Amino acid sequence: MAHSITPKDRHRPSNLRTISAASSIMGAEGIMTPHSEQSEREQLLETDIERLGGISRDSQYGSTSARAIGRKKLRKRVKYYIPSLSWIPNYSASLIGGDLLAGLTVASMLIPQSVSYASSLAKLSPVTGLFSASIPGIVYAFLGTSRHLNVAPEAALSLLLGQAVDDIRHDLDDPHSDKGDAIGLAVATIITLQVGLLSFIFGFFRLGFLDVILSRALLRGFIAAMAVIILIEQLIPMFGLVPMERLLHPATTIEKLLFLVENMFTHGNPMTAIISFVALGTLILLKFLKGCFKKYWFIYRIPEVLVVVVVSTILSREFRWDEKGVDILGSVKVVTSGSFFQFPIRSSNMKYLRRTTSTAVVSAVVGYLDSMVAAKQAGSRFGYGISPNRELVALGAANIGGSLIPGTLPAFGSITRTRINGDVGGSTQMASLVCSAVILLATFYLLPLLYYLPKCVLASIITLVVFSLIQETPHDLIYYWRMSAWMDLLLVTLTFVLSIVWNVEVGIVVSLVISLLLVVRRSSKTRMTILGRIPGTDRWKPINENPEAEEDVSGALIVRIRENLDFANTAQLKERLRRLELYGVDKSHPSEDPRRTQATVLVFHMADMDDCDAIACQIFYELIEEYRNRGVGIFITHLRAEPLKAFEKAGIVKLLGADAFEDNVADAMGKIRPNRW
Repeated sequence: MAHSITPKDRHRPSNLRTISAASSIMGAEGIMTPHSEQSEREQLLETDIERLGGISRDSQYGSTSARAIGRKKLRKRVKYYIPSLSWIPNYSASLIGGDLLAGLTVASMLIPQSVSYASSLAKLSPVTGLFSASIPGIVYAFLGTSRHLNVAPEAALSLLLGQAVDDIRHDLDDPHSDKGDAIGLAVATIITLQVGLLSFIFGFFRLGFLDVILSRALLRGFIAAMAVIILIEQLIPMFGLVPMERLLHPATTIEKLLFLVENMFTHGNPMTAIISFVALGTLILLKFLKGCFKKYWFIYRIPEVLVVVVVSTILSREFRWDEKGVDILGSVKVVTSGSFFQFPIRSSNMKYLRRTTSTAVVSAVVGYLDSMVAAKQAGSRFGYGISPNRELVALGAANIGGSLIPGTLPAFGSITRTRINGDVGGSTQMASLVCSAVILLATFYLLPLLYYLPKCVLASIITLVVFSLIQETPHDLIYYWRMSAWMDLLLVTLTFVLSIVWNVEVGIVVSLVISLLLVVRRSSKTRMTILGRIPGTDRWKPINENPEAEEDVSGALIVRIRENLDFANTAQLKERLRRLELYGVDKSHPSEDPRRTQATVLVFHMADMDDCDAIACQIFYELIEEYRNRGVGIFITHLRAEPLKAFEKAGIVKLLGADAFEDNVADAMGKIRPNRW
């Protein structure tokens, strides 16, 4: 029978407890039995071993058990941070068909898209787009928490990178020389590396809440602006005006729009324009037919982009469109620099670090926001959770891995690709691995087959993406108007206008600053209300929520603080209390005459406060001192244990005295009423 220490034993010296424990091994009559003798010998042996520094059977068992628990905990942690260690060992053969089909479908869409993004938006070799659509996806597949997110280049971020490349290339006499190409690769590499490092650091320091505090209106304005900018950029090659653009160098979006209007009918290439708009019309028609016949799976899964690319390439080769002034893709080198893999931190890349940091920051933030929208939609649809911090780490690692290949573009998740991935049967990140493998095979073996692909068709493909970028904007604008969300409308408009008139970075940075300031402004306002007593009871409720609640004690103001106090929201606590004291809970302008008399007693209801930081305690102490100097009585009720400890350390308890702290409002009011005259 196990020996237990009684409450009386706890107060005995340890040696007395040992004797008491030893005596308990005797029989009921105080006679030591053979069993009890053996138990005593075992106990003494255990004690001797412990005294000599040995390990007993129990301690051996305990240490072995502790090691096993530690190993099990470590395995769980490793699987948590590397999700592929969970799904790969448990991968079922029944999932192969869906993942294989999803990988092939997304790859058939991504191959022409990534070539378009690299050549038309980023102004780089098409092969950089293909590597961007494969290498980051492989890294993300092992680290990402989303089962369906497809990581690859995005139109908006490719355009941002292309603008940074153009700005630096303009310093050269011939931006399109071999030296200009090398600069483009260096700029793209250092931007992608910075995007990866920033995303990784954000995740490591648990800043995944960025997608919550940054307004969705900001993202909507940015995407709408990018759609318009991309459309203007792509109309230039669609009308065959690229040679003239290289001569005149229109820089801003407004200049490019004016250039387009002035020259598209007078200096454009009619053959290029016909091919471009026929290709665009075909893409729209095929997309419409897929929507109409969605119930027929074989029609829904037709990759319309790949169909248009293949058909236009064949027609271009047969009718030699290149001899009629149509610009074609031509020969593309698979290895863009001296070697396939290069360490990105090198002098040729680092000299562009400062000039590209702003682009990298904007790309990291916007890419993450877009990825989280896609990942959360997929998680909600298929019933699994997403970890924002681990997503940041996975996306960061994916881009760092991509930067090992010179010229790789920043890669993030896409709502469209992720939705298609789930629609056609993808269940795990195996679909992304299949997709990446297919794209790598196409890069090394199928790229030469696209020699005659008209570049204007790539521009048409990107123009189709514009429609998907702006399709939700009208709905959101109508929603903001209906909800009278004027600040959200202002953010959308400001981001859009600044991005078009000035540049994208200015638009997004200004809107980011405004969005963060709005968050700070809202968090700096302590949520509080005035309580009144429900007649005939000892219950106090907010007077603005309960019309029957009454302030029945003259000069007494009961304030309920409805959140934790910290340095941000306590800074304005004094002013907020003054307004409550003079004007009540209704909105009023400071120039109006006070509607209430100044309080003589102030009762704080703090049931909702779980924490109070050091700065908040300091400010609260100063506030109480000021009220006491005015002769205002202070009571604090419903205070929890942790805030009470903080108040004790800050000297608030000593300042007020123990009598100022009550369990509830009724007890505090009981002390106040007898003192009323």
